[in-house]
Formats: sequence, structure tokens, C-alpha cells
Amino acid sequence: MTHQSTSSRSSSKKEKPSYFNRELSWLAFNERVLDQAFSSKYPLLERTRFLSFVSSNLDQFYEIRVAGLMQKVDAGITRPSMDGTSPQALLDEVRKRAQAMSQREYTCWREELQPSLKNEGVVFKAVDKLTKEEFTWLRTYFRREVYPVLTPMAIDPTHPFPLILNKSLNLIVALRNARKKKSKPLMAVVPVPRILPRLVRVGEPKRGKETFVFLSEVVRHFVSDLFPGHIEEGAWAFRITRNSHLYFDEEEVENLLLTIEEELHNQRKGAAVRLEIDENADKGILEYLLKSTGLSHNDVTHINGPINLYRLMNLPGMVNRDDLKFKPFEARVLKALTPGKSIFQTMAAKDVLLHHPYDSFTPVVDFLKAAAKDPEVFAIKLTIYRTSGDSPIVKALMDAARNGKQVTALVELKARFDEEANVQWSRQMEEVGVHVVYGLTGLKTHCKCCLVVRREKNKLRKYAHLGTGNYHPSTAKTYTDFSFFTAKPSYTSDIANLFNSLTGYTRKPNFKKLLVAPFTFHDTMIRLIGQEAQAARAGKDARIIIKVNSLIDPKCIDALYAASQAGVRVDLIVRGICGLKPGITGLSENVTVRSLLGRFLEHSRVCYFQNAPRHQRTYLGSPDWMPRNFFRRVEVAFPVEEEDQEASIIQKLEGFLKDNEFATELKGNGRYLKVARRNRKAFSIQEYLISQSIKESEREELEERLRRTSGKTENQGKGN
Repeated sequence: MTHQSTSSRSSSKKEKPSYFNRELSWLAFNERVLDQAFSSKYPLLERTRFLSFVSSNLDQFYEIRVAGLMQKVDAGITRPSMDGTSPQALLDEVRKRAQAMSQREYTCWREELQPSLKNEGVVFKAVDKLTKEEFTWLRTYFRREVYPVLTPMAIDPTHPFPLILNKSLNLIVALRNARKKKSKPLMAVVPVPRILPRLVRVGEPKRGKETFVFLSEVVRHFVSDLFPGHIEEGAWAFRITRNSHLYFDEEEVENLLLTIEEELHNQRKGAAVRLEIDENADKGILEYLLKSTGLSHNDVTHINGPINLYRLMNLPGMVNRDDLKFKPFEARVLKALTPGKSIFQTMAAKDVLLHHPYDSFTPVVDFLKAAAKDPEVFAIKLTIYRTSGDSPIVKALMDAARNGKQVTALVELKARFDEEANVQWSRQMEEVGVHVVYGLTGLKTHCKCCLVVRREKNKLRKYAHLGTGNYHPSTAKTYTDFSFFTAKPSYTSDIANLFNSLTGYTRKPNFKKLLVAPFTFHDTMIRLIGQEAQAARAGKDARIIIKVNSLIDPKCIDALYAASQAGVRVDLIVRGICGLKPGITGLSENVTVRSLLGRFLEHSRVCYFQNAPRHQRTYLGSPDWMPRNFFRRVEVAFPVEEEDQEASIIQKLEGFLKDNEFATELKGNGRYLKVARRNRKAFSIQEYLISQSIKESEREELEERLRRTSGKTENQGKGN
């Protein structure tokens, strides 16, 4: 799918724009996610997960990006985006492509996944296709579990159109009075509470066969039970997506926590930006919904299938078929970090680098648990952007506070779509004595840092963890990220300085080792790119490798263009949005851009500059290369100094560039194409790293077994 805009920036030369459009690039990314749902390379139930990701991604795209474009158009803003497209032209194109993607999404479900699941005994049925036994079970289920929590809402002169919550499932019903055949038609809305499971397994599995029905179909079939004395003439499922921006001025807010809570309540009532509805909905009903929501026909997505395929996310957990899922994989726990060993002694001896999910996230949790219990630890500081619902990280912080330690949690209340969870964590932690702070005014705190202060021999020693991903044990099993443990004062003093800046008053802190946005990160990246270009002009072999989720910062893109023109080989691994045009003669012929989507979500951010000074060649960190990360967030990138660790990272980057199984390559015309094999064997970097992790675990287990056997033999010899 192309995401190159046909319009160009206004200039005297009428030159073609040198950037891809952000919104269209994002849509191209979601198309690649959708491609995974079509791909037979993945187990069947995993393909349903990819399809659910597509649906969830589109929801967020409408809530944020489409909503923003609609606001620009309504406000009369005409300033073009970085690729030269006006807001109105971009909104028109985005709507067209997003709706086409939605149609392709449902085609995948109806024509690919649903038939394949049926062949495997996992059957989705309409209610009228159920057997007599299945229907009897479902009717009982509806009356016992569903009917009691449904609340029909009449629409008439005394009952106006009700408030429809953001992304909630609803049915709009056409009715007629059973006693008055010539009476005017009536309407009602039936909201379906989120507490009800959207996938209903009908009865118990029989002979390897399981039957499922979508909840929307169940409610639709029995909806007349809610309206005694009336004839139901039609019922259609629909869903409204709303603008999900949080509106507040931090500088005028006295209590950010209370304000966020209030805005979360208001968010559910934001302006409508999309209407999804059954494609066979009555035209009069559709017009009524459009009038009631203030939307136009351009904002309608007609659905041929169950509304909101994100609900398929639960299917793999409901179906006990390991043969239709990824082969289970147990992450390796480094020998140096196994339980029973002092993690502080390990860190004092040498930096430790982990690569999740190939290396277990457990040591990160154990680090905090150990700090919470250790009587010599008296202070813990940590940033929280996203974490899990039953977070052991938060529990460790609360335990530490109960144990009398000074605990500071810097919680980002504005972590998009996790605001509510973070408000709850903040409340719970404050109740047990954790000092909760919310960072710097006007900046999101996105860095991933932890600092532990410990008393050793009447001196204070600091221990730190830095990462590219969140303190989220659940996503650490499916997101690829790096974790770095260190006790080197050159790192820990910078991290202490960072926390002091975030919790106190510092206009422009000074950092010696870390690169911190919005203070030093952007300028340093521009400088390192420029140095690599200078090395190329001097005749040296020059190379840049950058792995990020998004690359749309114009200044960085221009610097990379200049480096390419100087002769630098630039290899970019960009999972999602990319504004840079690769392979353009005279502009970027030395630049390649690859995207890799696979079993795990590529989330780590890595930068490598071949000719940079030692200890400044390889950086890991939290920021993507977007203006928001460079200038509107607190981000941290840190150098990897140990030669063996740096070599391991570079080797993995080279592996990403060799992947010809799940990687695609961005072309100068905006199309993503499968990487050509050129007579080489199929190679997947993720599968390779899984196999290496398993081999390393087996090797360490064998060594431990031999050590124990040797110890027993030695003791027996002494006994003789």
C-alpha cells in the first residue's frame, strides 16, 4: 500500500516533497499488521490476534489522529503537513483509506479466518444457524446472564437520543406498537454493558468442536424480549468512536490528579468522529444516527460482520488448541541473576544487559523486590509510564514504603489510554506512603529509569536500571526491549540528577553520560549524524544503524539525507511511521528502511554510529525519533560501554537487516515490499534469537548439572 501524498509542498520550483505523510505512513503500518492476519506463516489463532490488533489500532487512529484533523478543518486551519498536504485533503484521503482497510479487515475475517477456524472445529454461528440444543442453551444464557443487565432506552419527544459512550456496543431498534397497527414507528437504543463477554461459547466443547456466537448477535436475536407489547421491525448494532484528547492546561491546574480524573469522565462524551454500523441498517435509522451525532456519510464505516473485531483478542485464551498457537517459549534467566544470588553484588561487579523477551523480565522485578526487603536500602526512585493490572512493580514499591524506605514514584498520568490505571496506582501508592509526583509541567515523562540507594560500609552506593520499554511484566513477554543494570557512578549520578530535576526545580540540568530529552538528545543525534558524514567525506567507511518505532522528525531526516549524500551507509529499522524517503537518487540513495512485524512487537530503540568516539557509538533508550519525543517528553538514551555487550547489540542489528522472512522494505514510492531472498535461506531474526536463548539455557543447565555431579563425586571421595 502506498502512503506517498500526491500533493507537493508549495515552493517556487514546485519540487516534490521529500517526506512521507505521517498519517498515511501510519495507515501503511496498520496494513502491514493486517497482512500478518492474512499470512499462513502464523498459527491460525495467532492470526486472529493480529486481526484484533488492526481493529484496536484503527480505533486509536480515529480517536487521536482523525479527531485532530477534523478539529483543524473545523477551525479553518489550512497550513499543510510536512509532506505538503492540506488538512482537508489529508482528512479526505485518510477517511478513504481507513474505510478501505476496515473492509479488507472484515474480508479477512469472513473469507480467511472464519472458514479456517471452522475447518479446525472452532465454529462461529449466527443464532438462527444453531442446533436446537445449542439454541436452548443460548436462550437460557441470555435470560440468566444478559437480560438482567440490559437497559433499553426509548427515543421519543420526552426521551432524547441518549449519550453513547466512546467505543461502546449498542443496538438501535425499530419498533411498532403491537395493538395499533397504524401507529408511528418507534425507536430505542440498547447499550450493551462492557461487563458482558463479547464472545459467547455455546455449551461445552463436543468431539473437538467448539461453537461461538458474538454477543451482538445474541442481543439482536432476543432484543424483542426487552419490549413487550411491541413488534421489533429491525435491530442493528452500531458503535461511535469519539475524540479522546484530554483537555486541560497544566500551568493553570492546581491538582493534576483530580483534573485528569475529571477529564477521563468527560472523555467518554467527546465529539463523535466515526460511526460503525451494520451495512444493512435501515436508511432512515442511519440518517437519524448521523443527525444525532453530528457526523456525515464520510464518517460512516459500514460493517459486514461483528462490530469491533478487537474482541477476537480473547479467542486464543478460550480455545485449548496449542497446535493453533505459537509454540510456548520460556525466557532465559541469566545465570548471574538467578534467585539466591545478590543482585547488588552482581551489578557491583559488572554491567548487565538483558534483551527481552528472550531474556526474562523477572530480574527487573526481583531487583525491586530485593530493594524493598533489603535493610541496607533506604531509597528507591522509579518512573512509571505503563504497567500491568496486577503490577508486581507497584507492589514492590508499596512494600518498600511499608518497610520504612523513602520511595518516590514518578507517574505519568497522561500516558495515553492508560490514564485511568495510572490514577488508580497513584492513589494506592500514596495511601501507603509512596511519594508520588507527576513530572515537569508541559512534558510527558516517558523515560524508563530506576535508582536504588544502598548503604554499604558506612558509604552510600547507587544502583540503577535503565530500559527501552515500560515496567510492564506482561508486555515484556511480547515486546522486544533492552534492560540495563549498572552501578557505575558515571551512570548513577546522572540518573540521580535526572530524578532531582523531575521532582524539584532545575531549569537546565547537566548530564555527563546520559542523553536526555528535551535537553540534549536531539542536538547530540544531529551532531553524531554530522560527524559520520564528515568521516565519509574524509574517505572513511561510515555507517549509521537506527532502530526505532517511528521516524518523522524533519531535522533528523534532513541530517540523514545529508549523510547519505556524503557517502554514509544508513540502515534504518523503523517498525511503524516513517517520513523519510529511501533510495531517491541525489537525496537518499544510500539509505534503506525496513519494517519488521513478527511474533513479538519490535519496541527497542537503538542507535549506532560507526565513527563516533568510544563509549558514544551505541545508544539504547526510550525515545522514538519524533518531535514529541525530542522536545515534549522527558526521554533517556544511554551508551553501552562494555565491548562484549556493544558487539552483541550490533550483531543483533545486523540480524534484523538480514531478516527475509517477516521484514518488508520501504521503497521511494512509498510501497512496502517483501525483502527479496536472492537464493538465500529463509531467516527470521526473532526465531533465531528464540533458538539462541533456548540453546544458552540448555548449556547453562548442563553446566550446572555437571558442577553438581562433580561436587558430589568430590565429597564422596573425601568421605572415603
